[in-house]
Amino acid sequence: MFNDIGALELVTIVVLAILVFGPDKLPKVIQDVTGVIRKIRAFSDSAKQDIRSELGPEFKDFEFEDLNPKTFIRKQLTENEDLAEIRSTFDLRKELNDVTDAVNSRDTAPAPAAAGTSAASAATGPDLLKKPAAPAVDQRTPYDADAT
Repeated sequence: MFNDIGALELVTIVVLAILVFGPDKLPKVIQDVTGVIRKIRAFSDSAKQDIRSELGPEFKDFEFEDLNPKTFIRKQLTENEDLAEIRSTFDLRKELNDVTDAVNSRDTAPAPAAAGTSAASAATGPDLLKKPAAPAVDQRTPYDADAT
């Protein structure tokens, strides 16, 4: 509940409590606050039990924390078997390596040696590192003034 309160904030709260309530009344105020917190927890626990009993046996695995959208989504992504199967079919590393090899013009499978050098160069595909020839200077792209 108070996970994000640091030491400086805690000291500040204690000093303010001493200044507001005084050192004589502070223990009584702390007892009253802890009593209220206990009553609130007991009330919420009994309300949760009442809701679970009213829902019936179909919802025996129901947790109120699942109503939090982050928890619900995390649970659905990790516990769904169909989703895990779909996720396992995608091997993005293999596909990324294949694309990298194609860009670097490396063969993923060895070329057949019996076909000769011309067939081996055709099997590797075009050289992707080779820059295309520059277009002629007098060639201009068509411009249509009505299209703009």
